[in-house]
Amino acid sequence: MNDTDKDPKPLSDAPLLSDVSHSSVANGKSRPVVRAGEVLSELLAAPVLPGLYLVATPIGHLGDISLRALALLEGADFVAAEDTRHSRKLLQHYGISTEMISYHDHNGDQMRPKIIRMIKEGRAIALISDAGTPLISDPGYKLARMVREAGLRVEVAPGASAVMAGLSLSGLPTDRFLFEGFLPPKQVARQKRLEALSSVQASLIFFETVKRISAVVDDALAKLGNRQAAILRELTKLHEEVVSGTLSELQTVLSTRDLKGELVVIIGPPVVAEVSDEDIEAALRSHFIEGASVRDSVKEVMEGMNLPRKRVYEIALRLKKQQE
Repeated sequence: MNDTDKDPKPLSDAPLLSDVSHSSVANGKSRPVVRAGEVLSELLAAPVLPGLYLVATPIGHLGDISLRALALLEGADFVAAEDTRHSRKLLQHYGISTEMISYHDHNGDQMRPKIIRMIKEGRAIALISDAGTPLISDPGYKLARMVREAGLRVEVAPGASAVMAGLSLSGLPTDRFLFEGFLPPKQVARQKRLEALSSVQASLIFFETVKRISAVVDDALAKLGNRQAAILRELTKLHEEVVSGTLSELQTVLSTRDLKGELVVIIGPPVVAEVSDEDIEAALRSHFIEGASVRDSVKEVMEGMNLPRKRVYEIALRLKKQQE
């Protein structure tokens, strides 16, 4: 996910390595800092062999970068980034002056052969996304595949990922999940895709924009039923927030406030308990007897029984025809 570094949480109050005094080391307060410096020094001393290195970078909190990532960014011959202006801020924060090259969707066809040639000539290339883990919702997988097919080195320095961070915080089942990325922006295509995902027995993970989030929750409720879900905002940043509940509850929240920032949406798996057509018919009949319209009856049964709208609507139409 291309998170930005707006409103990052402040780094730890621990002093920089250069600021550690002998007295603080002696009383043990800064031993982790000193040891981290020793490990980083060892990593920096090791040569970075020719190849492509997939390096995860923070999604918000600048402290969420690994020592190995720092060593690779410093030791590589070039850092390939989606947006060099954005990524340069991270490198400057850690005093890294490695030359940057641009690699993104629009120049990928031209850059992939060039990068492969650079590696063959003995250079090490560190590939980063704007934020998080490369290849997750970005064009890096094509480059990694071509480098591997050329018989060249490809290694990964794992780290921050909005997908995994969001899933961990959501409170939803983590044993099985499907990462979908961004849903189609157009409603018809989006609803069709959600309907195709309705039978997947796993938590569904999406990236979404603040402009479309209300429409996405509406469509998810209609096509997936009233499942448990969570919207995770500004992960690891100063204004991190988890908004959780059923999809209908999230719909109510979104009707009263505008969310800002980067969003991850996670929707829980379908309810395991099987609901028969007879159960649905009985529930619909009770609403019809009370004079409710087909639309309102379908909405009440769909949300109350946590069912996809399509199934409930088809049964409702069948009942209406029988009554007529």
